[in-house]
Amino acid sequence: MSAYLDTHVAVWLHDGLVERLSAAAKREIENNDLLISPMVLLEFQYLRERKRIRVDAGELYAYLNATFGIGLCTVPFPAVAQEALSVTWTADPFDRIIVAQAQSNRAAPLVTADVQIRRNYERAVW
Repeated sequence: MSAYLDTHVAVWLHDGLVERLSAAAKREIENNDLLISPMVLLEFQYLRERKRIRVDAGELYAYLNATFGIGLCTVPFPAVAQEALSVTWTADPFDRIIVAQAQSNRAAPLVTADVQIRRNYERAVW
């Protein structure tokens, strides 16, 4: 089974900050094939440009892929965009697409610390 990682969870893995993860999040990460939405990759770059993280998006993803086997989801964007139309509980475009990506892949789990996502996405894990 596949599970998705939210942006901050992926950054914490990259930075070795596993102590920030809940026990349930660690279990989900250990027991599933891991994916990120292409929107997470874009958010990495957004965070880099705003000096919130120091590493380039491509380098960060390459490390996650090589170290943890994290893949980039290939669900076609039209399917994700169609699913995102139902994600009306947030105006954040990153969160909308990241949640829609997981939803469009058989309502896959999404590991996230984001409280709003956890309140609204039934398969959110924390």
